[in-house]
Amino acid sequence: MIRVLIVDDSAVVRKALSDELAKYDDIEVVGSAVDPYVARDKIVKLRPDVVTLDIEMPRMDGLTFLAKLMKHYPVPVVVVSSLTPENGELALRALQLGAVEVIHKPGSAYSVPEVSRRLVQAIRAAAVARVERQAAVAPVAEPAALSLVTTHKVLAIGASTGGTRAIEAVLRALPPHTVGTVIVQHMPEHFTASFARRLHAVCRMEVREARDQDPVVPGVALVAPGNCHMLVQKSGARYVVHLKDGPPVHYQRPSVDVLFHSVARHAGPNAVGVLLTGMGVDGARGLLAMRQQGAYTLAEAEESCVVFGMPRAAIALGAACEVVPLPQMAQAILRALQAPREARTFEAQAVGR
Repeated sequence: MIRVLIVDDSAVVRKALSDELAKYDDIEVVGSAVDPYVARDKIVKLRPDVVTLDIEMPRMDGLTFLAKLMKHYPVPVVVVSSLTPENGELALRALQLGAVEVIHKPGSAYSVPEVSRRLVQAIRAAAVARVERQAAVAPVAEPAALSLVTTHKVLAIGASTGGTRAIEAVLRALPPHTVGTVIVQHMPEHFTASFARRLHAVCRMEVREARDQDPVVPGVALVAPGNCHMLVQKSGARYVVHLKDGPPVHYQRPSVDVLFHSVARHAGPNAVGVLLTGMGVDGARGLLAMRQQGAYTLAEAEESCVVFGMPRAAIALGAACEVVPLPQMAQAILRALQAPREARTFEAQAVGR
């Protein structure tokens, strides 16, 4: 049973979330709090497994409380925030401070049952997540022999729970002229734009939220917008991204599998696929498809994952050529990009363990 404490200044939201979570047999709402001061006492008294936290609250804002909580009493936190561009920036800051996941509040764009389903997924992921702070990965030097300026290779990265910090660690360690990079991180719309801006500010590559028909070019990383699937397609001698609607895949839109399958189809052995931390199985079969088409594929090792769900599923399928801890992932990517790639059969590849 996962014990949950709800922290939100809105009585309507507290009741709505409590009523929805009560429908699930593996979740128990043990209490609620109107502000961080009440929440602090209830956390100590009730010892919840997961805390849901609003950002905008009286007396003390959610970010200040989260920073104090992660320093003095680390507990998995799921941020429940209003779906606005401004709150996207705050929610991203919450992830940097140690929140496990961010979801949107019930509102005009999303029904209470829809939010409930996403919240339940986030709570289940948080309950098994590592909440300790991860050490930053120092940038690596670009190998002298590495020719990265090419339009004929694609780096595809997928992640979910814990992925914002993992993706940042990888991109910060990559040189500025890394091959064209496409990224799916499970996040709601508006939050992905904030995420891309954050990465652009701290990475040597240009990073931005993708637009339909953007070219995949060296030195640029494109982040799939929330609520849109992103595919890579061939257009003449170059690759472009295509954004589309469509049903969620593994309950996700954007889906890592959708991206990876498109990269397998159109880039084949000219691609490198990377599957990082996350709850569930999204990306596992797509990574396998990439490997079967001759791409070099990497999965994050359990020791560094916040949640070892998606990489575990990929490894179980034999989808990963190599299993790599996060601090070594950027160097593994550079080695894979440097190695000559010729069409290879899946059977000829050794599975990294």
